[in-house]
Amino acid sequence: MDYDDITGYLSACDPVLADLIKKVGPPKIEKPADNVFMALLRSIVSQQLHTKAAATIYARLLSLLDGEISPEAICKIPYDALRSAGLSHNKANCVLDFAKKASTKEICLDPSYIKKQSDDEIIKSLCQVKGIGTWTVQMLLIFQLLRPDVWPSADLGVRRGYGLAWETDMPTAKQLDVLGEKFKPYRSIAAWYCWRAVDIMADSDPKAQAD
Repeated sequence: MDYDDITGYLSACDPVLADLIKKVGPPKIEKPADNVFMALLRSIVSQQLHTKAAATIYARLLSLLDGEISPEAICKIPYDALRSAGLSHNKANCVLDFAKKASTKEICLDPSYIKKQSDDEIIKSLCQVKGIGTWTVQMLLIFQLLRPDVWPSADLGVRRGYGLAWETDMPTAKQLDVLGEKFKPYRSIAAWYCWRAVDIMADSDPKAQAD
């Protein structure tokens, strides 16, 4: 994506976003994993955990794979070993369900296939997996697949950032759906700046940091 063109377009769409773009600078969105399978595996492991704890458990899981990171390799790991790595009962089952569906091609993670799918098609397919919901897939679309027009309107950070930047009450997910229309076809980037708005307020306003 050409971020100069995109930020120029978004700046013309809305003066508040234009000011936010000036303060923050160009977006920094980098792929967090080597492939979709690893990205989703890490997402499942990391849910509802602090970053450090999630990283530790994920590293233990990778060590069980002994370098073979694939759905088939995950399926071969005994359930007790997954639990010993730090996964909860529910997460161990989610990891196994994900690996099974990927290995049997019930969900297809082939890059050439995914590239042809729409955002909604990818969400519908991956939400078949236990432990994967709409938000998880939206994060995959934004940060792994670099899709430009994803609008995670239910995300608390995006909602809060919008309220802070536009100096209004934090919108509901339904309200934010409508408010995001003007940012098409680059809502992923607009969402990224909403997250940054929260960072700015937390750094500059002790009250906002404590909220």
